[in-house]
Amino acid sequence: MFDQANTLPAAPGVGYKPQHYSDILNDAGPVRWLEIHAENYMGDGGRPIAQLRFLADRFPISVHGVGLSIGGEGPLDPSHLARLKYLCDWLDPASFSEHLAWSTHDSAFLNDLLPLPYTAATLARVCDHIDQVQELLGRRMLLENPSSYLAFAESTYDEPEFLAEVSKRTGCGLLLDVNNIFVSATNLNYDPRAYVDAFALDQVGEIHLGGHDEDEDDHGAPLLIDSHGSEVADLVWTLLDYVLDRSGPRPTLIEWDTDVPDWATLAGEATRAETALEKVPA
Repeated sequence: MFDQANTLPAAPGVGYKPQHYSDILNDAGPVRWLEIHAENYMGDGGRPIAQLRFLADRFPISVHGVGLSIGGEGPLDPSHLARLKYLCDWLDPASFSEHLAWSTHDSAFLNDLLPLPYTAATLARVCDHIDQVQELLGRRMLLENPSSYLAFAESTYDEPEFLAEVSKRTGCGLLLDVNNIFVSATNLNYDPRAYVDAFALDQVGEIHLGGHDEDEDDHGAPLLIDSHGSEVADLVWTLLDYVLDRSGPRPTLIEWDTDVPDWATLAGEATRAETALEKVPA
């Protein structure tokens, strides 16, 4: 069993964007840690790597992967794994995480995080892939719950049950994306609080918050899209309070990946996360 290797503080973090580099160094405000997408930092040098090395001396860094295709039917890409290991070896991040999703087919990479049926066969495949990643990296990873737009008729597990079983079998931790819960609950018409109640909160090493877009499906029903391109919705903040009341304080990240705002706006979202965390007993 790998060490949990998660040394992020139970405080606000933000997804790092290079345009905020100087602002963060001048006044990080409530932000205590930073997250990067692994695939943006798999090169050997240049300004991005130099800035990341400098920031890593001042902030704990969380590495969040978006390209491993943990749920893919084929084997994990060995060259991608090698680049990921190289990054984690020199950076020694406080946390590493990936998505419960797939994004590859044969030799093609799809620029999306696609859903999985929750079956015994999927469970075995996901666990085998996580075992491979954790063995190679020599560290415990966190697995993130997805945002869903449809449900598979062949699923024999519900999502919290599936994730809990993956954690039990592999020893991995879980990353709880509160916006993803809200998006999925709206799209699939279930109670987000019931989802939280069923979730293995004791295995959560990190919480994510982000914005979503509102739309309608062909029948006029609400359809939410996980976009990471706006402020966190008020109802998602309310759901965060519900989570924290049951989990206690956890490292809590603001994700904003499209239409990235100025630093003051992003720091304002982090301040709101700080307020939510401060309300919860340690």
